[in-house]
Amino acid sequence: MYVPESLHDLADSEVVQFVKKPKTVSRIFAGVFSLIVFATLLTDGYQNLPSSSQLHCVLNDNHVACSFAVVTGLLAFLGCLLFLTLDSLVARVTSTRLKTAVLLLDFSLSVIWVGVWFVGFCFLANQWQRSSPHHYLLGNSSAKAAIAFSFFSIPVWMALAYLALQDLRSDPSVPYKRSLDEGGVALTALSSGTTTTMGPNSLGYPGSIPPPYPTTPKTARLAMMNDN
Repeated sequence: MYVPESLHDLADSEVVQFVKKPKTVSRIFAGVFSLIVFATLLTDGYQNLPSSSQLHCVLNDNHVACSFAVVTGLLAFLGCLLFLTLDSLVARVTSTRLKTAVLLLDFSLSVIWVGVWFVGFCFLANQWQRSSPHHYLLGNSSAKAAIAFSFFSIPVWMALAYLALQDLRSDPSVPYKRSLDEGGVALTALSSGTTTTMGPNSLGYPGSIPPPYPTTPKTARLAMMNDN
């Protein structure tokens, strides 16, 4: 295991360079925001009335709203951990197809998460607006934090989608596609540079290529006539 001997070596290490990447920073922020959303509602999002021991969601007593926020935040957090691992390993992968597949998956999921967090923010804000004020003694700050960080997650995932698209554009082409393109260019140049001329007596062969069998002129035969 490599141990840096100075601060300069530590700054130039692979771990520090990986953490300093814009995609890594954005993914860390996305994971932290997702963690705040599902953790706040999971701990203080369910409260009970003073006259009852049954737990209710602080967002308009709608269990769907709390469950949606908790599940969405948990899945987004796990997705961030997964792609952080893939980002650290994809630089060492030599297969171009695998890199392209990972980048396509990253871009697609980032776009999907933008839509999910937008819908989640609108849904949670709507349910909080319909909730009666001071209905529960606790849980108000947790609901507000979940709504706020749901909104903050939207631009973060948009940044991740943009960075994934940039990586896709800068990713080199697939080897077999490049070889096919080069072969097509070579065939086009060969067909345009080679011209064949057909003569009227060449029997289907080009004028510059002799026929495979030599031709000998035919002599006229004289018919012998017998005298009567």
